[in-house]
Amino acid sequence: MPAARPRLLYVTDLAYPARGRRYGDEDVFLTSRLRAHFDLALCHPLDAAALMDGYDAVVVRNSGPVLGYQQEYDAFRARALGDGVRVYNPLTGKADMAGKQYLLDLTTAGFPVIPTVDRAEELHRLPAAEHYVVKPKFGADSLGLRVLPAGRIADAPRADGGLLVQPCVDFAYEVSFYFVDDDFQYALHAPDPERRWELKPYPATAADLEFARRFIDWNALGYGIQRVDACRTADGELLLVELEDLNPYLSLHALPEEDRDSFVAALTSSLSRFVQGSFRPA
Repeated sequence: MPAARPRLLYVTDLAYPARGRRYGDEDVFLTSRLRAHFDLALCHPLDAAALMDGYDAVVVRNSGPVLGYQQEYDAFRARALGDGVRVYNPLTGKADMAGKQYLLDLTTAGFPVIPTVDRAEELHRLPAAEHYVVKPKFGADSLGLRVLPAGRIADAPRADGGLLVQPCVDFAYEVSFYFVDDDFQYALHAPDPERRWELKPYPATAADLEFARRFIDWNALGYGIQRVDACRTADGELLLVELEDLNPYLSLHALPEEDRDSFVAALTSSLSRFVQGSFRPA
């Protein structure tokens, strides 16, 4: 049974060199607030498997792309699932947590997502474009991403389906919707596509939230933090860019203080239910 004050192992790489962002600052802020309700210990993702015994839950936050430590992450995941360790976010995510196969699945299912294929024989399914994005199916943080002109795209896909191909979309801006469990918390957007790191609060409409909730419902995590990244096309349509369900950066620094407080309250409540409820890993 959990202790009177639940014990959390908070996994973060405080020194991760994110471009234009300070991941460590966000986790220092979050843990400073969560300590009012939980007994906390912070650890690097490489140490999580060895340290997670004796905690009521392991909270994976800004731990960096797992490509940099894939073997260790796979071992952590296997041990957590085998031992029934509560991991937040739960390890049942179908989106970025499991690679980018979901972009193919959602394309096939007719969801509003940037059209995606992974085979040369399927390139005809993509809309015509002057340039195309090619990226690894198990990539992260734009690692390995290339932009190719249409004349070079025919030879881009690999025979093993390890690369994804998407048309370059002409968009007005990017917008992200942040959820805790099934509850919408806030939205941020980059008004200037050339300055994607300059985020501002975005007043989400009912139609925007209907769009975002389709992906939250599809992923069916139950608990956890998710970020729905989308782009607003030139004709006003929203298309999914990414559904981040492993360790989404939250850009809390871009929020007014009252919105940060509201997010912390929602996260605290979710974590409390998670460690005290009947959840078990699948």
